[in-house]
Amino acid sequence: MLALSKSQEFNCTIDYVLERLNSVTVSNCIPFFSHLPADPYLEGNYRFRRFSHFQISNGHLVQLPHAAFFQSKAHNPLLGDVTREYLELEDELIQLSDFQMLVLEFFEFCQRCSSSNEVGVHQIRITADHHLGNPAPEGIHRDGVDLVGIVCVNRDNIDGGETHLYQASDRSLVFAKVLNPGELLLVNDRQFFHFTTPIQARSPQEGVRDVFVFTCPGLPQVNH
Repeated sequence: MLALSKSQEFNCTIDYVLERLNSVTVSNCIPFFSHLPADPYLEGNYRFRRFSHFQISNGHLVQLPHAAFFQSKAHNPLLGDVTREYLELEDELIQLSDFQMLVLEFFEFCQRCSSSNEVGVHQIRITADHHLGNPAPEGIHRDGVDLVGIVCVNRDNIDGGETHLYQASDRSLVFAKVLNPGELLLVNDRQFFHFTTPIQARSPQEGVRDVFVFTCPGLPQVNH
């Protein structure tokens, strides 16, 4: 099911939602993507990333102490069972009202689908020049959380980057779309696998795709 408005009922057991964020100016977040460090866990120097997690308390974001990021091999066959350390989001970005509105918008849906009041925020830039940039090198996957939100912040000089959703029960493709800046895709991580196709530059200049990936809970649930 695809809903285009938050006013429509969101059934957490079966649904995904595409929301247009008309009240948020996502372009105000773009400058902070130029400050991202390269992801040290991937070869190719095409993915740049930061990660922070927050507690939502009385409608406010409370940044939680730094924590390593860990997924099991079951959820991430490429980097599963690897303890990963990423720098925190920049303070100036966290204080930006448009960023806070993005997180709170995602959390509105979390309250319907999860008992957690924690949200993880992955800030990711994928680049492409004469090589492809791969937003999902782990392939078709789940994140090991209750709810995932993908916000497209910026697409510049690229083709590709189409986001796919697959029914968990039989891996049938149920959604395929290039997310445009200002669109938020919310996905029940228990019901759907997700994937995004590689990007390529349209011209000799570098192309970029900037996204926030939100998760609830903020850290994956891992059974050791």
